[in-house]
Amino acid sequence: MKESQLHEEIRNRYEKESTQCSLLSCGSTLDELKVVKGERILDLGCGRGEETLEAARLTGAGGIAAGLDLTEAMIRQAADHAVSAGISNVIFTKGDIENLPFEENLFDGVMSNCVINHARDKNKVYREIHRVLKPEGRLVVADAVTKDPLPAEVKNDPEAWAQCFGGAITEEEYLESIGTAGFKRVEILNRREYEKNGYDFISLTIKAVK
Repeated sequence: MKESQLHEEIRNRYEKESTQCSLLSCGSTLDELKVVKGERILDLGCGRGEETLEAARLTGAGGIAAGLDLTEAMIRQAADHAVSAGISNVIFTKGDIENLPFEENLFDGVMSNCVINHARDKNKVYREIHRVLKPEGRLVVADAVTKDPLPAEVKNDPEAWAQCFGGAITEEEYLESIGTAGFKRVEILNRREYEKNGYDFISLTIKAVK
């Protein structure tokens, strides 16, 4: 499966989702991030920008919230929402979570909701998050993982990856990706088990510190 094919399937899915009112979420991240005035916050996979805009409200005029998404339609909608809401301390950028277009030690907090499972190289994603966080900056991520490894036919299906399914790795592998990136105080805040397409899945909300 080529990276370009995977990105195309993900973009196709979320181009369609951009016109819907569905909630694309594995759990609460913004509440757990505990944003305070004056902070810089990054939202990975920001979608239509609802949580990014709320982060901008919480951090106030002295801070800024940045939203990043792979899908152009989502970025356009998010920017339009910011204008409609009269929120100016927010930026929305099209980009890839494996290659963040931000300088190192920039953000106080990073949040991501049901997005990192789409990435081919989750170790690289977490190294990138670690890079752009300030020392003692914190990460809160909600994502889908599996109890057991998925079979090859699922892992090699780009459409399954786009559906928050084929790219899921085991809970142990996921936590290892965070730890090997250099994060400390890794804590599971919420854990919910469920079944998806006949496989045992887990929704995790995780907090960690650089």
